[in-house]
Amino acid sequence: MAYENLGEGALDYYPCRYGKSKLLFRGPKRKLDGPYVAMLGGTETYGKFIEKPFAQLAEDALDHPVVNFGCVNAGIDVFVNDQTILDAASKAAVTVVQLTGAQNMSNRFYAVHPRRNDRFLRASNLLKTIYREVDFTEFNFTRHLLTSLHQASPDKFAMVEQELKEAWVARMKTLISKIEGKIVLLWMADHAPEGCASCSIDGSDPLFVGEEMINELRPFVTGVVEVDVNQAEIEAGREGMVYTDLEEPAARGMLGAVAHARVAEALEAALRPHL
Repeated sequence: MAYENLGEGALDYYPCRYGKSKLLFRGPKRKLDGPYVAMLGGTETYGKFIEKPFAQLAEDALDHPVVNFGCVNAGIDVFVNDQTILDAASKAAVTVVQLTGAQNMSNRFYAVHPRRNDRFLRASNLLKTIYREVDFTEFNFTRHLLTSLHQASPDKFAMVEQELKEAWVARMKTLISKIEGKIVLLWMADHAPEGCASCSIDGSDPLFVGEEMINELRPFVTGVVEVDVNQAEIEAGREGMVYTDLEEPAARGMLGAVAHARVAEALEAALRPHL
């Protein structure tokens, strides 16, 4: 199905909640009283604009229930602070954690919204001291904030970037420690993690996350699945996306249906021995 205008709400995501969690996940809602694989992540895991996201494709391939705990615009903080989802992940046979960017989480320099991690809430006194020339009331989103800080002073921004990287590793270790059982990390991007050393603020997600950071997590997880999607695959994958005319700009920022098929195939191989 191509990206034609299907009217309001081209896809029905059957949004649902689990237990006491305030987060909205993609449905239909699944029962958590039997064996299942849990998949945690951001907008790609949720499957925005994708009729059959990789969680569903992996379920079909594995012939084993997969619960999609992907959350639109989620960073690490969404899951670290949600006990309902941590408990659900701990009961899973295996938990897949999509690696999200380092910009969308609270750190020493700024705080983000607890559920919409892409939303900037406030700057710390430390950041205000470093960037005295910046009016932080102008920002609503982390990407806009970071782009402006980089433009104001690339030298000062190096400190911010280093803080984000260190905070990301620490927060990921915290998340991993809170999930009992087997964990598989998922890298899903338009570039390889080893190529992230030269990533700029204008780069793609997972922003600022590189191979050395992932290697720090390897001793604590069952495995790491890496799927790098090239531009041709992204272009071809748009033909399998479903969105309205108004949603087209946002849809063009996604990796597309081909990427989801490749991720599902890689996850099937990685997860089958553990089921």
